[in-house]
Amino acid sequence: MTAKYIQVKEQIMSGLLSAEPEWLPHQQLPSEHEMSEQFGVSRQTVRQALGDLVQDGWLYRIQGKGTFVAEKESPQQQSKTIGVVTTYISDYIFPKIVQGIESTLTRQGYRLLLMSTDNDKSKEQHCLEMLLEEPLSGVIIEPTKSGERSVNLNYFLKMEQRSIPYLMINARYEEMDSPCLRLDDELGGFMAAEHLIQLGHTRLAGFFKTDDMQGIRRMKGFIAAHRKYGIPIQEGTVFTYSTEEKKETPRQYAETLLNKPSSERPTGWVTYNDELAVHLLDPIRKAGLSVPGDLSMVGFDDSFMATATEVKLTTIAHPKQQLGVDAAEWMVGMIEKHESANEHREIVRTPELIVRESTRSFH
Repeated sequence: MTAKYIQVKEQIMSGLLSAEPEWLPHQQLPSEHEMSEQFGVSRQTVRQALGDLVQDGWLYRIQGKGTFVAEKESPQQQSKTIGVVTTYISDYIFPKIVQGIESTLTRQGYRLLLMSTDNDKSKEQHCLEMLLEEPLSGVIIEPTKSGERSVNLNYFLKMEQRSIPYLMINARYEEMDSPCLRLDDELGGFMAAEHLIQLGHTRLAGFFKTDDMQGIRRMKGFIAAHRKYGIPIQEGTVFTYSTEEKKETPRQYAETLLNKPSSERPTGWVTYNDELAVHLLDPIRKAGLSVPGDLSMVGFDDSFMATATEVKLTTIAHPKQQLGVDAAEWMVGMIEKHESANEHREIVRTPELIVRESTRSFH
């Protein structure tokens, strides 16, 4: 049988931790005599329960005045740990994003618990399960395959139930109105196509990965540019693919385009990102063609890969490190200023066109 003083202690704790606390920080508790009558126990039992709670830091005593509620931090506040989940960690633009998050959080006295999903939903589930076992202050997450429905919705709901603030970067699941910090990918796709159109290209091809919202929005912008300038999109020139297909399928499609007669072949290509643009340079070379001599190409993200080959890519800049800094600062504000994690907010950064050697005028 549970000792009486522990039962009293648990009842007092219940009053402190309920959704509508019975006593607030620095509020004085009833006297030992009043509490002994309230709980139907001796004053000695109440005194022992209060003594434990003082020792645990939940209460404090002022000599001659009584017992008061302490300003007790939650486990999340005590830990000062932020879970950071990205689709990838060690390649492409992700090291810069993580660097921005880490430098900002470290400066603010937080530590990181860094995880990667490899853009796999089952791995995202595993990451979320592990995070929920930790006493976290908050979570910054890049959703996995954000263009599809989240299969891990319940884990995010658990975070909300536990008052763990979280925000998403680069995209968010469409069924969730979570705070999100991202680039205006639709405008970026529009700017990439517009650049080629303004150079005189009227036959464009677009390559877009559409299991994430970035690719869907970039494709939407690509199509919008054609409509604005009254240029019809030729059949078969907008190509979509999934993460699992990114190694081979876009290359095969590019080879199909390259085999078309020169009068039908698209002269301007917009790619989902710089990584794909560089990957497609090889079939272009093998077809005996060159960039920008025979066709112009625009990448996306302004990653290190944009300048890593003999063809320096025209591309749309992604803020990368600054996005990480902004996400970390926003998260700290949510924690320390107690902003609601459920506010329907979205911060959208404006992209920038970086013109290099991979595009030229077409007449």
